[in-house]
Amino acid sequence: MCHVASSLLTQGKNVLYITLEMAEERIAERIDANLFDIPMEDIRDMPKQLYDNKVDKLNAKTKGQLIIKEYPTASAHSGHFRALINELTLKKSFKPDVVFIDYLNICASARFKGGNISSYFYIKAIAEELRGLAVEFDMPIFSATQTTRTGFASTDIGLEDTSESFGLSATADFMFALMSNEELEALGQMKVKQLKNRYNDPSMNRAFIVGVDRAKMRLYDVENNAQNIVDSGQKQEDNYPKPEDAYSKFSDFKI
Repeated sequence: MCHVASSLLTQGKNVLYITLEMAEERIAERIDANLFDIPMEDIRDMPKQLYDNKVDKLNAKTKGQLIIKEYPTASAHSGHFRALINELTLKKSFKPDVVFIDYLNICASARFKGGNISSYFYIKAIAEELRGLAVEFDMPIFSATQTTRTGFASTDIGLEDTSESFGLSATADFMFALMSNEELEALGQMKVKQLKNRYNDPSMNRAFIVGVDRAKMRLYDVENNAQNIVDSGQKQEDNYPKPEDAYSKFSDFKI
């Protein structure tokens, strides 16, 4: 999410990053590492003059603004986020084009206050409230979730591996999984797989490989030969009819 936030900033978009897990200074450090193209451990040792020069160069390239807001874990819900957006619009003339929430499962629900309620209904309620917030302000909201215990060891994650509540998967408009193993980590790569897509055919580019530079919190494209992966949704056996063979059966039909 830090990489996508950095990319949107360079495109001139206003980004609101809400964190309930990490300190806002750590999020800012990660985004700085991406924008400055410098490893995170080198940022703290960077001379102030050099830091200011890099900030000035970024300001000259883009007009995008970034605001990071930290809430204690499980203390904020969609009502707090709505009030924050309205306050930023009123007091700072800052209207976000996109919101990142890190992360959905540790938010609170505005409708349920805990008690004897299952995680399925509670997480589903949070997802519905955040989706309603996105529709209300006409902007995308990105968030994250984790996998189940079996998903952590799986190299082919599906929607059924969503942790705590399958209602989250039912509510989201677009979901993808990030997977890695020892082989991919050694190559500095990560597998991305589409799980759900209400905007396009999810079978298109079902799974692909991207490069990852963790020191700079950056994702990047890899060479085409690195895309030699077979996904469960893309696999085609030799004895399975090819699409052109299937269509040839109806070649004599006249419409």
